Amino acid sequence: MDLKSCLSALDNFAGKRVLVVGDLMLDEHVWGTVSRVSPEAPVMVVNADSTDARPGGAANVAKNIRALGAKACVVGVIGDDETGRILRDRLVESGVEVDGLFIDKSRPTTRKSRIWASHRHQVVRVDWEDKRKIATSIVRRVIEFIDNVSDIVDAILLSDYDKGVVAKEIVRASIKAANDHNKMCVSNAKPRNLSYFTDIGLITMNRPEATAASGVDISSASDVERAGRKILATTGCRGLVITTGAQGLSAFSSNGCVDHIPAVKSEVYDEAGAGDTVVSALTLALTGGLDLAGAGAIANCAGGAVVRKVGVATTTIEEIGALLSASWTQLASG
Repeated sequence: MDLKSCLSALDNFAGKRVLVVGDLMLDEHVWGTVSRVSPEAPVMVVNADSTDARPGGAANVAKNIRALGAKACVVGVIGDDETGRILRDRLVESGVEVDGLFIDKSRPTTRKSRIWASHRHQVVRVDWEDKRKIATSIVRRVIEFIDNVSDIVDAILLSDYDKGVVAKEIVRASIKAANDHNKMCVSNAKPRNLSYFTDIGLITMNRPEATAASGVDISSASDVERAGRKILATTGCRGLVITTGAQGLSAFSSNGCVDHIPAVKSEVYDEAGAGDTVVSALTLALTGGLDLAGAGAIANCAGGAVVRKVGVATTTIEEIGALLSASWTQLASG
């Protein structure tokens, strides 16, 4: 792993295309200020001054891939509602291909509404969602779509938010399609669904997820290693990345190598959506031929770029490149 190889890999992102399969959602934000407490209950009154709506969940993963210069095709389910229509429009505006969007009239589009005070303090979040497994008829349509396009993408990325789309049948079909066409298959698997992901190319998890998946209470680097090795043994995956917030990330290769990569220092630290950015950058870096350590270094800087921004955000290859160069300079002088 060296700086020149990592920077070269960033330049190659533009030629890649990733199929993102997973739980789509719309992230809404209400921004305002607080000047008093409600007379109705002991809660703050937020005087709203602006709102926005952004792709979230797997939709944010697809948006991140586009922001990094690659092509993204999203596969998932929305409801026959205004939220679904807004989400589709936001994806199209971001340049994401939406031929893989399927409408299920029996369930709402997942929506998460966050109310912010002074653009820094989240007051409350309200969720609208149906977490039941999607209908068998839609599972079949999703699998058919994956089979039809898997030969023309560079990677399949399973974005699991445990909202019912990343069903066992879809996971197994995605892994098979990737293996049949010699493509990379990556997932940010949820612990309760971990058994679905046997023999996948790469799994990413954050610290709480890795704790739940391994049974190891992670509080130190040695705990991370024990948890990682247990997850590798359980799944038979060829690679694993565990993110540990302000402590950075650890990359585990199936050959036994473990690389601990420290986090990029940041004055602002908002982890919302950072996992989406990390898995997006990892996937693109691996499709470019980097080993897991090099891909982990890129993903670490990608995550470091977005935690400096409030709310769910994306980054660019220019921001990642600048952080990579700064990190190498610090290592060389340290």
